[in-house]
Amino acid sequence: MNWQGLAVEVVWWVNHAVLVYFVVLNTHLLVLLLLGFHATRRAEAMVHERDLRSLLQSSLMPPVSIIVPAHNESLNIAESVSSLMQLRYPEFELVVVNDGSTDDTLDILIERFQLLPIARTFEQSIPCAPIQTIYESPRFQRLVVVDKMNGGKSDALNAGINVSRYPLFCAIDGDSLLEDDALLRVARPFHEFPGSVIAVGGTIRIANGSEVQAGRIVRLKLSRKLLPRIQVVEYLRAFLFGRMGWSALGSLLLISGAFGLFEKRAVVDAGGYATDSVGEDMELLIRMHRTLRDSGRDYQIGFVPEPVCWTEAPESLGALRRQRERWQRGLIDTFIRHFGMIGRPRYGTIGLLAMPAFLVFEMLAPLVEISGFVMVPLSYAFGLLDTAFMLAFLSAAILYSVFVSVLAIFLDDLAFRRYTGIGQLLSLVSAAVVEAVLLRPLTAFWRTCAFWKHYRGDTSWGHMERKGIATAPSR
Repeated sequence: MNWQGLAVEVVWWVNHAVLVYFVVLNTHLLVLLLLGFHATRRAEAMVHERDLRSLLQSSLMPPVSIIVPAHNESLNIAESVSSLMQLRYPEFELVVVNDGSTDDTLDILIERFQLLPIARTFEQSIPCAPIQTIYESPRFQRLVVVDKMNGGKSDALNAGINVSRYPLFCAIDGDSLLEDDALLRVARPFHEFPGSVIAVGGTIRIANGSEVQAGRIVRLKLSRKLLPRIQVVEYLRAFLFGRMGWSALGSLLLISGAFGLFEKRAVVDAGGYATDSVGEDMELLIRMHRTLRDSGRDYQIGFVPEPVCWTEAPESLGALRRQRERWQRGLIDTFIRHFGMIGRPRYGTIGLLAMPAFLVFEMLAPLVEISGFVMVPLSYAFGLLDTAFMLAFLSAAILYSVFVSVLAIFLDDLAFRRYTGIGQLLSLVSAAVVEAVLLRPLTAFWRTCAFWKHYRGDTSWGHMERKGIATAPSR
């Protein structure tokens, strides 16, 4: 066989391997979607408003420390804190950690909530940057503000864990808003399975375009901008039903850093948040899996679909690129740290199912996808592939992806009916098409670049422009 013939055969095999990968990838997403939807409906059928009222009045609900790391959050911090203090929950404290902000975040908190410096003793269970001052308010007695030197989000969370007083802590981003019953719903598994459940995640939804008053979404609307609408679809597919599917399999690897409830002792025993990782949320959860299985402790980690945290999504390609590159770098870093868990029976479905799936369909996905988006059209243009194969590739890479996303949209509508009216649903469907055709190849390219940035040791978060979900009610 001559070199030209060998090259043609290699191209043929590579392109067919990419085609098979796209089919298996989207089928994997479809299975998780259906599994997650089934688990969601079953979970929702078990929870009624009267059950929540009963939990609200129960003296057995564990007290919670809500930890909010804040660095230059002046746009949202006052509304976020006001909103969090109005949560429906029997007993909680709100620990806001000002992580060396260079704007007026701390000044706004001091003025708005009449804060005074206090001498509060605490045990430093996890290393963190020096804490300078702790503030409390005689008027808002649930609120504690910790002013510390800058150390990053993970370090701020560790400081909040040290200062917190209660056995459970809820980690939430400073630019996010919780629905008033979100903490009650996400804490329910801790009440039902005391001593067994050690972490529970809740749903993250996009607030861009919605109307906000007093830290609450009063009218849910889609943003007029395309990028936030596309991210609504992504979050429905990956954050809601995808994570619910893994939770149903007992193999959840990620609880979003924007909203999660944890047993404090389990986190401290695992060493707290890693301050040298940009994927601190996933890295912590996998390390907790590893620590608990190595120690032989029985435990549960779950996901509850309806506790909702609203967050502001990037509205520019630059901000979105930095976010997706950071997520990918965090994923790479986490798997390098814990690669030894993959394929080992002692880690159960985490090592035998979830981590291999994330390795193949998440971490390595951009490398395969970008090769497909580049090689297959080029091969077709040079006559190395026939029309039938090209159509098969487009169907697997685009049409199948659109189908999975559209199914997620309608399953979400069937389960929760958050977005009302045919206009909003059609807007999301059109966003799903744009994502599959344009944004998915672009995201694959960004995530591929993240491998090089990780190799170079880039651990930066990148600047995230924010307009403030509380100050821009109708975009």
